Amino acid sequence: MAFGISRSEMKAWKESVARGEIAFLTHYWVDPRFPEMKTVTKVGCSDLGKLAEWCRDNGLNPKYIHRRDEYPHFDLLGPKQREILRRENMHSQLERFRLL
Repeated sequence: MAFGISRSEMKAWKESVARGEIAFLTHYWVDPRFPEMKTVTKVGCSDLGKLAEWCRDNGLNPKYIHRRDEYPHFDLLGPKQREILRRENMHSQLERFRLL
């Protein structure tokens, strides 16, 4: 379940994903499988080849891309989430979700 984002942020992310862009969306998150994780960053792109390449370029296994909906995405968690948000200069998301 996603928390801490607006409908307009979600809409903008979905539009970017649908256009085949690599898009980032960080939000608060509750999932009993990962009780220690409080946030997730969804890295989405409708172009699965492009998203898989992005995963490989960042040391991530494309096997874990979520393909079950019309917005394919890879979930970033924990230290890798912070590392990639820093590399992508997403400082506002790092600050907003207290990931620094």
